[in-house]
Amino acid sequence: MEELQQAVSILLAVELIWNLCEVLFIEAAPAGALLRHLLDWVRLHKADVDEKAQEVLQSESPVQHQAYWDVVLCYVLQGRMEEAAQMLMKQASQQPAARAAYKLMDTLLTKMPVYSPGGTQTQTEFDVRWRQWHQECNRCLEDGSFASYSQLELICRILVGDEDTLLAQRERLSTWYHFLVTRLLYCHPIVKPTELHYYAQASMDMFLDARSGPEPLDSILLAAFEFDIHQVIKDCSIALNNWWFVAHLTDLLDHCKLLQSHNLHFGSNLREFLLLEYASGLFTHHSLWQLAVDYFDHCPEFGRVYLELQIERVPLDTEHKAVKVLRICEQRQMAEQVRSICKIMAKKALRNSRLGSALSWSIRAKDAAFATLISERFLQEYCSHGTFSDLDLIDNLGSAMLLSDRLTFLGKYREFHKLYGEKRFAEGARLLLSLMTAKIAPRNFWMTLLTDALPLLEQKQVIFSAEQTYELMRCLEEAGRWDLNGPSCSRILQEDDIEATKVELLRLALARNLALAIVKEGTIEV
Repeated sequence: MEELQQAVSILLAVELIWNLCEVLFIEAAPAGALLRHLLDWVRLHKADVDEKAQEVLQSESPVQHQAYWDVVLCYVLQGRMEEAAQMLMKQASQQPAARAAYKLMDTLLTKMPVYSPGGTQTQTEFDVRWRQWHQECNRCLEDGSFASYSQLELICRILVGDEDTLLAQRERLSTWYHFLVTRLLYCHPIVKPTELHYYAQASMDMFLDARSGPEPLDSILLAAFEFDIHQVIKDCSIALNNWWFVAHLTDLLDHCKLLQSHNLHFGSNLREFLLLEYASGLFTHHSLWQLAVDYFDHCPEFGRVYLELQIERVPLDTEHKAVKVLRICEQRQMAEQVRSICKIMAKKALRNSRLGSALSWSIRAKDAAFATLISERFLQEYCSHGTFSDLDLIDNLGSAMLLSDRLTFLGKYREFHKLYGEKRFAEGARLLLSLMTAKIAPRNFWMTLLTDALPLLEQKQVIFSAEQTYELMRCLEEAGRWDLNGPSCSRILQEDDIEATKVELLRLALARNLALAIVKEGTIEV
């Protein structure tokens, strides 16, 4: 609960500073209009009076409510004259004898001059009208118009800007910057931006207890009133617990052409430095790291370099996350990072015996060596179990099979099985033979291919022509002479009775097919 309260207080402070920076740096209102913006700023961050007013008005007897005068005084301190006058008229209706005094106060409140920058009134004309109104308020105090009504007299003292009276309202004002704005409203309504910091410093000194000293928030607001943008950013960096606020505030000010570019020792400017720091912090978060990518994209100087370094540190816990990271890299043509991610995922899949996933990642990485290794594993698996796993992937390799010779063979060999399954024996026979004659098939796999040719040789109809049969014979002889040192699914060993039997069966089938082919063709080329 304490942490939550602390987070709320930080957010409120951030909003307070942000809104003040908007008023002072972005709106950049001139004298007269500046005060109206500051009043809106105070009202926005001192909204508890509205809740209290609602409570008073909803009671059975508003004027008897204990918070009635508190609401009236808060309205006056915030310059909300119409609301204050409306509340006072409720009291006047309950006290006929005091109606004249309340009517006079209503006149003072509603006739207070308000400067309108877009109107026809000049600052000089407004100043004359405001001084006349101020003198009228002073006369009412001097002639004792409100002497019999302490609360009305208190309001009149606020209207004339009596400092002791304003300071006595510490509890209702609650902050020195509220005191500053109220003081400006009733003493210096056309304050110039260049004069603001003098009044701010004086108000803070008057309002705060000399023994406690200013808080970090006070120093930040004071720096803003002094129009010292860089000091505001510096103090916020120290006082707040992350880079979010300073990064976004600096970005806003930079876009408004208000921030003088300060080149740092490594060549970047202040805006980019703060954005890079904030984005780097986001990258360490398990769910917010994707947001950091957009921040790096908006840093033209070093954003890409930082992204390349940070993206490699993202833990690839799942394939879903790896695909997200990969998409980010592909969208930004980060070829090296794409290859690195694909290789990592391919090796991880291979360690878990997920050959299909491993092959898919190696194809995306365009890693021919690794694709060859995985293709070998697929072929070994076929030799062990007689079937291929991940048929959908192998069936849809397309042009990706050209990545490596072994992958090409895997795709073509699977194609042979499909042709055989569809009883397209002639096409399958041509493909099977071409895999050996074109040297696409590895030598250690030739015996398996020749064994696959055996059912075709024993068909009732002649599938292989005489010429094709001679080629098969030549391949069988080469396979018999091949000395296999590495792993294979068929080892041609003279002493192995099973292999010897298989070779003998192939020779008999080839001889029979050759005879039938010669008879069918009627002649033979010598």
